[in-house]
Amino acid sequence: MSLKAAASGLVVFLLSVQVVQGQDGWGVTYSSTEICAVKGSTVEIRCSYTYPKSSVTTVEKTFWFTKQKDGKRVDLTTDSEYAGRVEDLCENNICTLRIRNLTESDSVKYKFRIITNQAGRKYVGSPGVTLSVTDLSVQVESKDPSSANLKCQSSCYLPDNDYVWYKNREKIQTATSSSLQVDLSFLDSYSCALKGYEDSLSPSVCVTGRDSNTVTSIQGSICAPKGSSVDISCTYSSNECITSKFWFSPERSHQGQNPSQPEDLSKDSQYAGRVQILETERGRSTLRISDLRDSDSAQYRFKFKTTGFEWGSDLPGTTLTVTERDLEVQVIKSSSGQKLVCLSSCLLTGHPTFVWYKNETKIQGETSASPGEYVDSANNYSCVYDGYRSRPVYGPKLPFVLMSPSGDIIEGSSVTLTCSSDEKTGANYTWYKKSGNVTSLNKGPQLFFSSIQSSDSGEYFCSAENEQGRRTSEKVFINVKDTSPMTVNITRFSVVVLVLIPLLLVCLWMRKKKTVSSTSEANEPIETVELESGPDYTNLSDLNMVSAEQTEEPEEQEDLV
Repeated sequence: MSLKAAASGLVVFLLSVQVVQGQDGWGVTYSSTEICAVKGSTVEIRCSYTYPKSSVTTVEKTFWFTKQKDGKRVDLTTDSEYAGRVEDLCENNICTLRIRNLTESDSVKYKFRIITNQAGRKYVGSPGVTLSVTDLSVQVESKDPSSANLKCQSSCYLPDNDYVWYKNREKIQTATSSSLQVDLSFLDSYSCALKGYEDSLSPSVCVTGRDSNTVTSIQGSICAPKGSSVDISCTYSSNECITSKFWFSPERSHQGQNPSQPEDLSKDSQYAGRVQILETERGRSTLRISDLRDSDSAQYRFKFKTTGFEWGSDLPGTTLTVTERDLEVQVIKSSSGQKLVCLSSCLLTGHPTFVWYKNETKIQGETSASPGEYVDSANNYSCVYDGYRSRPVYGPKLPFVLMSPSGDIIEGSSVTLTCSSDEKTGANYTWYKKSGNVTSLNKGPQLFFSSIQSSDSGEYFCSAENEQGRRTSEKVFINVKDTSPMTVNITRFSVVVLVLIPLLLVCLWMRKKKTVSSTSEANEPIETVELESGPDYTNLSDLNMVSAEQTEEPEEQEDLV
């Protein structure tokens, strides 16, 4: 920035009073001896100087100072209090001291020093320049029950149309003058700054039309599933400017270092990284807790302080209950048809977003708790909330009838009919008989005949029904046949045969026993007849016949031969 441009930008701060000091050719001319500037802004202090010129006298150094150390004047460019904030610009015997980011401690007298190459040839320009650094402030000029007029002012002279106004720390784009008309419907804080020096705001001033302090919980109790997020909100107001505010839990406060003082949840290690404080609108604060745990089941309260008031910490807040996840799809019946709704035992806060699936395919564009389309019993549906998916709800599958035994059914026999469908549909079954008219029979998956009769002949079918719809099976025909004479004769013959078989077996057994007895008598040994005289061996053949009738061992027979 050129010196000319810098000077023109400082008309706000300078009092144009020229002062010339000098003797014997020495002189320092200050642009003004008093300057008023606003805290945080930039100021330029300017002077011009002369000195006795000769062939042997030259200026070795010039600098600005405010104090001495060890008997020597301290160059401001080397002073640690001004480090990084000071520039000393000299050109053609015109020197400018530029100080940025002014602080209240900069309110002192500044002087210019000339040092030449000749011993003892030094000069200090008097009386110097006195700098006054002041704050901007917001003053309430007038006020009625609904509005107030505010004024941004300072002890320095400040021209109009060079201001920036802030409401609750947010810039008001349309406000550029030193005055501002405000609405008193809500408690708001206002501050102002010079244009170009927005970092140097005036202290905030609270302006309100309220005459009381209040905190109101939005909900008395909230239920939320484990692992999800929850928003706990309250509204508040005050007739003074609020200096601090935070959320706390009485249960956690009792575990802190000072049980009598509530602990800010945003500083509690148990909630580290899981807590956010949201201020989406004036007078409303929202505590958001994510990744909920069982230990988060507690009461939560809001607290604020002003310069003269502290909201009581013993007043009731919102009670949070953290439970296991349970998400289910239910069917709602209406006159226009059946619709689905995704439900949980916990009330889902805020505006939850859902994802819906039909037959494992995502339904595009459906994000509400109840999708727009009507239920088709041929499909299955499930919903997803916060990453958790419900079990699918199935429509009843087309049932069919199984008969046992199969084939011809004889009167008096037992018969079982089974209505078969998908078990996971949770369907209820009803039996029907068609024999001229359709008659509703008992309910349940089976129809049992312990002794079926010819009057039971007819067509049978079943229906499977759940919340999503009702479907009916194909018909099965049962023809019950009467008993015939041939069957009776066969039965009688069978009985006779069954009676005669044991008698025949007894007869055969007795005959066998008699045969065995006769065989035993034939095998008895022959008695030996002793002769008074020796045998007559004259007839060898007779001898052999006798020997054959005797029961002798083979060896003995060989000897006789």
